[in-house]
Amino acid sequence: METTNNRPPGLDSLDTGSRLTPNQLLDQVLMFEPVSAPFISLYLDARTNENGQRTFLPFVRKQLTARGKTYADASPERANFEEDFVRILRYLEDEVEPDVQGIAIFACSGANDYFRAGAFSVPFERNRLFVLERPHVYPLARLSERYKHYAVVLADTNRAQIFVFSAGSAIHKEKIENTKTKHAKVGGWSQARYQRHEQNYHLHHAREVVEHLERLVTDEQIDHVILAGDEDVVIPLLREQLPQTLSDKVVDTLSLSIDTSEHELLQESFKAFRAHDSLSDMEKVERLLGEFRADNLAVAGVPDTLAALSNGQVEELLIASSPQQLKFDRTEVAKVLAAYEALGEVPEIIDERSVADELVRRARQLSAAEVTFIEDATRLEQVGGVGALLRYRISTDSAAPYDESSAASRSEALVQRA
Repeated sequence: METTNNRPPGLDSLDTGSRLTPNQLLDQVLMFEPVSAPFISLYLDARTNENGQRTFLPFVRKQLTARGKTYADASPERANFEEDFVRILRYLEDEVEPDVQGIAIFACSGANDYFRAGAFSVPFERNRLFVLERPHVYPLARLSERYKHYAVVLADTNRAQIFVFSAGSAIHKEKIENTKTKHAKVGGWSQARYQRHEQNYHLHHAREVVEHLERLVTDEQIDHVILAGDEDVVIPLLREQLPQTLSDKVVDTLSLSIDTSEHELLQESFKAFRAHDSLSDMEKVERLLGEFRADNLAVAGVPDTLAALSNGQVEELLIASSPQQLKFDRTEVAKVLAAYEALGEVPEIIDERSVADELVRRARQLSAAEVTFIEDATRLEQVGGVGALLRYRISTDSAAPYDESSAASRSEALVQRA
């Protein structure tokens, strides 16, 4: 058995070994502590046009120039902003590689020259610039969730390749080749004896592949696996060897040749992964609504979800994929944020964008919750576009006093709508 592993340092590094995954970058920028200086969050679609040219630089120059003029001449804010302007342009002009399709940049020179950049193999939907008191993370969090990493095993009875795909590229590649099976010859053996010999090696090969996969899945906490190969021969062999814990992670099988290119494997596996994810999202929304109606382990609506996240109760946050789909009473949200102001700085402006950001931020930092963006949020819109599945409930005495009576009446109204 020959195994080769060209994995770069750390599973969450891309092939270059120098790029961050969306999830890594998100973890970094969420640690930023606001200061009294403008913070720039920039998201760019870096795909080329029909002439093979990228078009984001005019957008960046125009938008940064316009935003910079909103600060007084010779003010510290203007100086900090212009320093960030220069650094961002230098990065975009000199450091973006040809294969990059999406770019996220976070900069605040007033905070010890803070600068973080992510270059990804998948695009952001459009160019966006935000200048706020802290990072705007919602688009990055959505990209991270949409392109969660998953494992693909591409195998025949002699060879196998294991890939981990994330954000449009392979972040892990591993080859496994059973040379004894590949070069076995019948010689003077009887046909039946040779067939038994071949079957034993095929079985041994399948076991080796599963051992490698199981170790990878355990070490890197991978939740989704796709099996690819001959669906009549090798996939049944692999399935027979999978322990139940690993079998439960298999979301689909694909009939593909062992010689399928990495690009095609990525395309086909991602389609299968997204189809599974879409169905899973629908099931999660229905579970949320069912738990909420029964007054069990769920909350719905922006105010109560924010409160549960602030209390660390949330297991999983379900949120509409577009901030504009969030519906809430600003007064009620302000009460919750004020009640929990010791947990973090309250946004200067309470609108759909800032509230969406705050929901994601508190999910990641205060509840260590999984965040799921619901693409088809029709059902979720009935409860304001957001809800959460809880680990546990807490007593009223343990929660911040943000007007529990109005919270109860809101919940009753939402139940009737759901």
